[in-house]
Amino acid sequence: MSRSGYSEDYDLGDNSIYLYRGTVASAMRGKRGQTFFRDLIAALDAMPEKKLVSHVFEYQDGSVCALGALAKVRGIDLNLREMDPEDDSNAAVLAERLDIATCLARETIFENDQGHYDIETPESRWRRIRAWAVSNLRDAP
Repeated sequence: MSRSGYSEDYDLGDNSIYLYRGTVASAMRGKRGQTFFRDLIAALDAMPEKKLVSHVFEYQDGSVCALGALAKVRGIDLNLREMDPEDDSNAAVLAERLDIATCLARETIFENDQGHYDIETPESRWRRIRAWAVSNLRDAP
């Protein structure tokens, strides 16, 4: 299990994974999802240092993951430093406070963390996440 709550233990005979992926796709295409992607891109662009961390929401030095970057730009104090990165229920808390679907919060956490942490730099993670956000806009800039 990861901090996104995603697991590799899906029963391939069960259709629930397909239903869930459909829910994620719907959340990404919807009005709140599209607003989220536009705001995420703006938040990433506003970062003084184009770097994202993985597997935590925020380090003591203030470096953040994608959702942390958005929360900072929106002026939302999520107490990210106190959040246990291993607690997958944080996705629901972040989703509510950022006004996005929980499945979209989980998907964003997964995307943020899915890179090869042993070779991916914080700068390349920033570029990958920004490209992912742009690719999910229906009307890409």
